[in-house]
Amino acid sequence: MGSPLPLQVSAEWLHRHLDDRDLVVVDATTILPVPTDGPYVPESGEATYRAEHIPGAVFAELLVDFADPAGAYDWTAPDHERFAAAAGALGIGDDVRVVVYDQGDRYWATRLWWHLRYEGFDRVTVLDGGLPAWKAAGYEVTDVVPEPTPRTFTGTRRPELIRSTEEVAAGLDDEKTVLVNVLDEATYRGEVDTYARRGHIPGSINVSVFTLREAETGTLRPIEELRPEFEAAGLLDSDTRVVTYCGGGIAATGLAHALALAGRDDVAVYDGPMSAWAGDPALPLVTGASPR
Repeated sequence: MGSPLPLQVSAEWLHRHLDDRDLVVVDATTILPVPTDGPYVPESGEATYRAEHIPGAVFAELLVDFADPAGAYDWTAPDHERFAAAAGALGIGDDVRVVVYDQGDRYWATRLWWHLRYEGFDRVTVLDGGLPAWKAAGYEVTDVVPEPTPRTFTGTRRPELIRSTEEVAAGLDDEKTVLVNVLDEATYRGEVDTYARRGHIPGSINVSVFTLREAETGTLRPIEELRPEFEAAGLLDSDTRVVTYCGGGIAATGLAHALALAGRDDVAVYDGPMSAWAGDPALPLVTGASPR
């Protein structure tokens, strides 16, 4: 088995290790077109993957194989057995290391990173900057689709890394929990119609995930630059619990990943987020600026 993985790797690192026998590279691309009218409608990223991908990379269909088919919203985490079967079919087993990336938003990669950790698998890292960073470095892409080597995935779930709607609602008055909305400021404030109702969950602060990356490259800003911002928001306080949320449980994992790089690897993700919360008129929403 190769050396331990950091939480994030560069295109240069992956290029050096691409032929490691125990390394499985996974393209987790999903397409989420910005709607002109109506709700977001996600699309499979398989066609994009088949057109070009990192040599040897397999494709993870997050919309189907890694989601609950009976879920009330897209990407609801499935039961452990369904996840283990999907992961094993891609060649993700207990004795491999995994690099995940996507071809655009970056947060599909962190979603699979978070999901693997939630299912008890730690040997996973994210390619910083995704496929654009790989191509910018001048490395080869291919349209040759490899045949995965099936493996056995076991793992033991970590329930502390996920929150349900019921759990979030029950903890609204918990002073030891910092609930973080990672969406853009306008959506957080309730200035735009993005979900069934405007606003944010009462007491939640706003740390937009879209401010974490370099605008030109899409790579994560240096952690030494982000850490003071996280500290000012109270996200690195060991006496608190941090729960991130977004619209569908994807972008929230981007902040969870950045916080892990800053030393906070116990962040939970609300799996359901605004899609579920705003859709239930019995649950409270507020508008306005972040309290911090």
